[in-house]
Parts: sequence; C-alpha cells; structure tokens
Amino acid sequence: MSQFKGIPIVPSAPVRSGEKYRTVQGFAAIKDGIKATAGATSFVAGRKPQWLRAPMPAGSGFDAVKAVVKEHRLATVCEEAKCPNIGECWNAGTATIMLMGAVCTRACRFCSVDTGNPQGWLDPEEPSNSARTVQLMRLKYVVLTSVNRDDLDDGGAVHFAACVREIKRLSPHTAVEALTPDFQGKLADVETVVASGLEVFAQNVETVRRLTHPVRDPRAGYEQTLAVLRHAKLFRPEVLTKTSLMLGLGETDEEIAEAMDDIRGVGVDILTLGQYLRPTLHHLPIERWVTPEEFERYREWALAKGFLECVSGPLVRSSYRAERALDRNNAGLANKVIR
Repeated sequence: MSQFKGIPIVPSAPVRSGEKYRTVQGFAAIKDGIKATAGATSFVAGRKPQWLRAPMPAGSGFDAVKAVVKEHRLATVCEEAKCPNIGECWNAGTATIMLMGAVCTRACRFCSVDTGNPQGWLDPEEPSNSARTVQLMRLKYVVLTSVNRDDLDDGGAVHFAACVREIKRLSPHTAVEALTPDFQGKLADVETVVASGLEVFAQNVETVRRLTHPVRDPRAGYEQTLAVLRHAKLFRPEVLTKTSLMLGLGETDEEIAEAMDDIRGVGVDILTLGQYLRPTLHHLPIERWVTPEEFERYREWALAKGFLECVSGPLVRSSYRAERALDRNNAGLANKVIR
C-alpha cells in the first residue's frame, strides 16, 4: 500500500476512519478528518444516557421529503451526518445542505468531516443544483453550510453567495440561513455572503475561550469568530446573527457564562447549545454528559443576558429546528429527564 507522509493511502472504498484516500476529484483526504493514532483514548464519560436517544424519523412531511431526495438523488447534511433530528426538521420543511464539497481544509478535533486540500476545486453547477434541490424539496427554510476552503482566495464567499441568490431566485419565499466558515477573518468576504439576500448569518464559536485550542483547528480562533459575527451585524443590522456552543468538553459554568457575555457583546441574536458527541475514537473524548436540567438552566442564563432566543438541549445542533428560533419556546423542546 502506498503512503503519504506515513499515512496509508487507500485507493478505493471502504475507507476506514483516519485513513488517507484519494477523492474522485483527484486530491488526497483523511477520512473523518483526524488521522488514526495508536494512543486514541476510549470514551470516558460513561454510558450514553437515556435522554440522548432520539425517536425514529417518521411523519408525512418526512416521508414526502425523503421520497423527493431519493427520486432526484439529492444530498443533504441531514442524511450524510446521520443527524438524530432529521425527522423533526424534515416534517417542518427544513433541511441543511452542505456546499463546496465534502473535504475541509481544517482538522478540528470535534468534527468528522474529511480533511484535505481541494486545490481550488469547486462545482460550477452547485448554485443551480442547490436551488433546484430546495425547490424540489419545497423547503420553507434552508440552512446552507460548508466546509472551510482556505485553498480559495475568498474562502468560497462568492460561490456561497451565488448559491443563496439562486435559491432566492427560484424560491423567493424560502428563508435562508448561512452557517459559514470564518473566511480567515477577512471581513470583505463576510460582507459578500451577508449581502446575498439571506435572513440569518451564523458562524460557530464552538467552545469556550480556554478550550478553543485544542478543540478547533489552529487557523480558527475565538476572537476571530467574534469579529466575524460583530461585522456581520454591523454591516446589515436587519440580518439575524447566530452562533453555537458544544458542551461536555470540559468547560466550567463560569466559562459558559463568560462565553455568553462575549457572544452577546458582539450583537449576536440567537445562541444554540448542545451536547458534544464524539464522532470516532480519534476525536476528543466526552468529558461529561450535560443533563436536560442543566441545558434548561443555561437557556435561562442566555435569555437573561438579552439573546432573542437560546435553543438549548442535549440533541440540539446549530441548525436544529432553525425555522422556530424566534418562537421563543426553545424550538418546542421540553428539557426533562427520560428515565
């Protein structure tokens, strides 16, 4: 087997987590983002609690969207990431689409997206294909997210904005949320996306200041994300801004409160809080299971600090029931322990 910097290159599927492989576009990538190491630690937080078990996806809305996705061979993050909330979101006419490929230029230690250097590759038909996907799925609300593309001069901002504009052209009544990269802190690129016609701009802080490194890639930064969010709100005050924190990585209550203050201090409107779930043994271990009662208490803290809404719960992800963020009822969640 050939190797690349000591990591085996697997020429064809199946590819195991942590192995190097070559994509159909011809560049090398690491499966699940983090290379395999002999010293990977086991899960340390104990058995997964009952409250993290999601119901099986079902319902007429879910079935209709699933049929369209299958018939037209569409791709959604909801399926690719095996999101536990897929049933709820699809029944509500909401879905998440990932742009600019499936290989990220960064290797955050919480994330299982494959990592590599796409060498400038982009699909020129993605704006039209994404818009057609939204139209076929009859979505009321779509979340567009993407990998980081540090190999592109603008981080993919022009391409991202083109996708938003084409979706709005074909589905003018569909609300669009953009969960973007940080564009290396280049504020002109942030403006390109914010000016594209979207309703919500999101960029995730991910964790508290102290844990930013090692949780995030060295090219990401706590202050850099805050600066991006601040500028987005200043550039277009009518656009809602949003960010997310994962909990269970070793943060303290004091650090959570400090992060909330920092985030609210740059004008962010919506905060989401969810349990960190370790994708593979090569990723960071779970330090604790945050209880539903704790999530409810953190939500109360956030609302008291002035956030328009804080969607908080063990299974909450950045885009969870995004269309209900301003209902001010925790997206319908009831944080009660299931025995």
